[in-house]
Amino acid sequence: MDSLALGADLEPEPVVDEHSTVTLFVNGEETTLTVDHRATVLETLRESFGLTGAKKGCDHGQCGACTVLVDGRRVNSCLLLAVAQDGAVITTVEGLAEGESLHPVQQAFVERDALQCGFCTPGQICSAVGMLREAADGHPSHVTDPDTAAGRPDAATGPVALDTDEIRERMSGNLCRCGAYPRIVEAIEDVIE
Repeated sequence: MDSLALGADLEPEPVVDEHSTVTLFVNGEETTLTVDHRATVLETLRESFGLTGAKKGCDHGQCGACTVLVDGRRVNSCLLLAVAQDGAVITTVEGLAEGESLHPVQQAFVERDALQCGFCTPGQICSAVGMLREAADGHPSHVTDPDTAAGRPDAATGPVALDTDEIRERMSGNLCRCGAYPRIVEAIEDVIE
C-alpha cells in the first residue's frame, strides 16, 4: 500500500512568493517596478500605474475591453503576464492624446458619439488605432480579398483598403453590449478619410 492509503502525514509544498523586477515604458514614461509573476499587464496598469482606461470585462481575452497597444500591436492585456513584458512599450487610451489634443481616433469617437455607457470605449479606441496600423502595414484579415492580400507572391503589397466589412471584421474582437457598432465603424471611417 502506498503512504496516501495509510493516511501518512505529508508535508505540503511551501508557497513560493515569486516576484521579478521589470522595466515598462508606459505611455512614454519608463518605470521599473517589481511585479508578481502571476500579475497580468491589465492588473499592473490598473493597480501599479493607476491607469483605469483598460477594463477587466471577461478576464478571458474574449471581449476586448482590456485592449492596449504593446510595441504598437493591439493585445488583450488580461492575457499577458507583466513579467514577460520587460522592456515593452505599452500605450493605453490615456497615452494616445498629445497633450490637450485628442488622438484622431479619440476625436472621431467623440464627434460620432460612438459610445453609450463607455465601458468598452477605451478598448475599442486602442483596438481601432492598432487595427489601422495593421491595415497600413498590409496585414490581411479574414475578409481581405486573397488576390490582393500581402504575402502572396503575385499579390500587390502595401496597405489593405478598409471598407465597412474590413473594419467590422478587424474590430470583431471588441464587444459593445450597448450596440454602438454602427457609430464605431463610422468613427473609424472618418479617420481613414
